[in-house]
Amino acid sequence: MKLEPFTGDGLRLGAVSYLNSKPLVHGLTDLLSDATVRFDLPSRLADDLAADRLDVALVPIVEYLRHPEYQLVSTACVACRGPVLSVKVYFRRPPANIRTLALDEGSRTSAALAQVLLAEQHGVRPSLEPLPIGDSLADSRADAVLLIGDRAMQTREDDFVEVWDLGDRWCRWTELPFVFAAWVARRDTPVDGQLLGETLDAVRDQGVANIETIVARESSPLGLSESVVRNYLTRNLHFTLGPGERLGVEQFAKRCRTLGLVDCPFPSFNVTPTYDDCSAR
Repeated sequence: MKLEPFTGDGLRLGAVSYLNSKPLVHGLTDLLSDATVRFDLPSRLADDLAADRLDVALVPIVEYLRHPEYQLVSTACVACRGPVLSVKVYFRRPPANIRTLALDEGSRTSAALAQVLLAEQHGVRPSLEPLPIGDSLADSRADAVLLIGDRAMQTREDDFVEVWDLGDRWCRWTELPFVFAAWVARRDTPVDGQLLGETLDAVRDQGVANIETIVARESSPLGLSESVVRNYLTRNLHFTLGPGERLGVEQFAKRCRTLGLVDCPFPSFNVTPTYDDCSAR
């Protein structure tokens, strides 16, 4: 079904610039006419949404858990059911012995996930330090370093004691999918919420149907082969929030609350997203 452009007059929308989100934003500006769309790191989009500089954004799922005033607006998400390839912890010492963990500046959900896995599986709560965007593994002396996004896919794994793919680690441990990011909005966003959700779902469907176009466009600039990018977008990732993904988020929320990484009650979480349509008031 052909979906007409959604006139998001004045809507401020934040989208992620990483490869893992390309199927969620393919043709986004065409279907969201009159909206202002900005691409940035997930962590920066989360800050801008919280500061009311954005109305809707594709943000780390842990930010949804930390903000009960947010609501899901789409079934589109970034998720995995096994190895994710682009979220890794590189260990210079055995995981049970680390004292310091450097966290990729772009991360929020992955930072929390790394801490959950270390605490639950090894009883380790390392000191945390930032790894700025632009810095490499060599720029940090931490015992372990979390990298996310495209640079995690481009980093060699030689010379490390161990490397964790956090998607694989979570899915093997819980036997549940893991959701890294989802479209959320502030409750006071004055738009037709149902139509916005349908539009974002349609953008996702369009992106998934045009994976080969995305592969051809993105592979060379990233220095990755087309086969790696194709497998990443079709085998490592999936992009629909379903019942299993919901259970995974609920389990993640419980683990985060236990460690004090999330202190809010679990928000209303429906497989069919809820949205407070302020345009009707």
